[in-house]
Amino acid sequence: METKLWAVSLIVFSTVIGAFGSLFFKKGADRLHRDFATLFKNWRLAVGFLFYIAAASFFIYSLQGGELSVLYPLVSLTYVWVCLLSVRFVGEEMNRLKWAGVLFIVFGVSLIGLGGA
Repeated sequence: METKLWAVSLIVFSTVIGAFGSLFFKKGADRLHRDFATLFKNWRLAVGFLFYIAAASFFIYSLQGGELSVLYPLVSLTYVWVCLLSVRFVGEEMNRLKWAGVLFIVFGVSLIGLGGA
């Protein structure tokens, strides 16, 4: 089965959505307290879950358009987006080693994509 471009695009889109889910989980986790009730009152966690559900839905739909062995490794792009979003919205810092890891992920995903073509 040949992997369709729309499936690859949808997977990449779902990784961006999933990365925003992680960002909202981080923002929500920063506001948790010892009492269990704050878990259910935390709108940021709820938004994070919604982003994850949306990302999973797009991912599942995209599996119709290609090989799992090509599409699933693209999910690792979520790590790239999380790094970029955490720098921008959480104020985290990236060092050379982290940037090298991001480059390795992009390089690896590119190799898998070329191998599936």
